[in-house]
Amino acid sequence: MSGIDVSQNLLQDVRLYENNRERERVDCLSELYAVLKSLECLETLFAGDYIAHEEYSTECAKLLRQYKARMFITALRQAQVSNVDDFVAKYQLTCPASLERIREGHPVIVRKKENTPKLIKDVVETFITYIDQLKLNVRAVDELQPSLNDLYLSVSAFPSLPDDAESRTKVKKWYVYEALHPALLFNNTAEGEFLAYCRLDKLNEMSATEEINEEEARQMTFDIECAYTAFNRFLENH
Repeated sequence: MSGIDVSQNLLQDVRLYENNRERERVDCLSELYAVLKSLECLETLFAGDYIAHEEYSTECAKLLRQYKARMFITALRQAQVSNVDDFVAKYQLTCPASLERIREGHPVIVRKKENTPKLIKDVVETFITYIDQLKLNVRAVDELQPSLNDLYLSVSAFPSLPDDAESRTKVKKWYVYEALHPALLFNNTAEGEFLAYCRLDKLNEMSATEEINEEEARQMTFDIECAYTAFNRFLENH
């Protein structure tokens, strides 16, 4: 065999799949891999002060939403691992910062040293914006999710507000992602039952084109209004 023939053989494409099911598996695993590496790079940039906190928060929240999508539940199952840490170990990834960010479930929150009028204004505005959306019958996930993210981050960044304050916990109830319990990952129940066990927060469990129903909207409105009232009460007492 000539040197030219050898070179041509080496340049041939290597097929990673033989059918549509295998292709879906490879695509799913590669996208999870890409999100983990992207999140690691973003955390490194922020730690080195190469990116502003506002831009970092936006991009980080976007990557976390991608990670929380249903497809990555499927990716872990297809990789035959019980959690993302095992996925990282199996495919020899080095991404400690992204794993820490996933465990916390939200971007790094930089709390200011004092309750400035601007901080108070920001929190009040995000509360009002989100409550107005709900009262105007906005039900689409892709419209509610960004505002909920802004609300959670603004409340979390408020310096003197205790972690167990009602204004925090009520918002957190609708925002925070709960990780899969390893024992449930390979549950042999039907797909619908499996997803119910995953306990994803409501909005992240749904696709962008879906809408929350009226019962969910009513409960969400009640919780967020209670949180807003609690925040105003906190300001009056401090």
